[in-house]
Amino acid sequence: MFLALSHLSVQYAGRAQPAVDDVSFGLEAGEIGVLIGPSGCGKTTLLRTVAGLEPARSGEIQLNGAIVSSPALQVPAEQRRIGMVFQDYALFPHLDVGRNVGFGIADLPRAQRDARVAEVLALVGLEGSERRYAHQLSGGQQQRVALARALAPRPQLLLLDEPFSSLDVELRERLAHEVRVILKAAGATALFVTHDQLEAFAIGDRIGVMHQGRLQQWADAYALYHRPETRFVADFIGHGVLLPARFMNGGAPRVETPVGTLAVRHGETGTADQPCDVLLRADDIVHDDAAPLKAEIVRKAFRGAEFLYTLRLASGESVLALVPSHHDHQIGEWIGIKPDVEHVVTFARGA
Repeated sequence: MFLALSHLSVQYAGRAQPAVDDVSFGLEAGEIGVLIGPSGCGKTTLLRTVAGLEPARSGEIQLNGAIVSSPALQVPAEQRRIGMVFQDYALFPHLDVGRNVGFGIADLPRAQRDARVAEVLALVGLEGSERRYAHQLSGGQQQRVALARALAPRPQLLLLDEPFSSLDVELRERLAHEVRVILKAAGATALFVTHDQLEAFAIGDRIGVMHQGRLQQWADAYALYHRPETRFVADFIGHGVLLPARFMNGGAPRVETPVGTLAVRHGETGTADQPCDVLLRADDIVHDDAAPLKAEIVRKAFRGAEFLYTLRLASGESVLALVPSHHDHQIGEWIGIKPDVEHVVTFARGA
């Protein structure tokens, strides 16, 4: 692993609970990792600890085969060759773009510095912008200048702390795709912090979901959505509900649920009649007027191409359904639905 964290914990003075609690994960060279979770979950603290800006209480951090943090060793931040991109960009308003980007490579000869500045500006799609100033750029352009500045010294690891948080939603997702292309073209290994799932899915090869200082799961976006390992991940990622269910007798594992019998392909298995909870995503429920199972629309959210319906079954449980927007039903209306579940995920009742 190019970046490897092993049982890392961070404790702030005067706090009973660690900010980061026994976290382990790794990134291969050239991979982009993302940390996601609610406010206060420890993701930014973890990022700052990797950077060398916060001391670890225990555990180890290895970077490119060398230990940079352990109980016996703390390599100073300036010696870790790590680049950082911050929430507020931190561009110098009195310097033009060229001097902002070249700030971290001022020790290079002038010709080499200018060539590297031009190279990274071209990489982020801002070639020829050397003489412009930050106030003359859009928010997205300023963010790309900040990225170019972080890449200019050729860091062995790039850290990005919610770099799109001040931008509007549409620009955030588009810029996340652009930044992924830039980082891949640069061959950079990066660790990215966000609270936005769409950003995480757009940019990350590996995504870590954190809660109360602990890493709940480290996987790709597909696995987090379809094969969550904990109830928190199941609830935090995407749209879904947990329905009460029971395991059935005989053959392949199956569960009886309020929407019918489903075959279990992932998650807990149990004995006959053992209670459990089954995760159903909004895309697991299909609208079908001819289906015998009916549900009442209690809430609807228009999303352009589709509605997100919140539906109440006759048994009282709720499910979610994504329905093409030309099916514009009214709140209080009963519609036919059927389950179409490729990944049935169960959790032990009360876990």
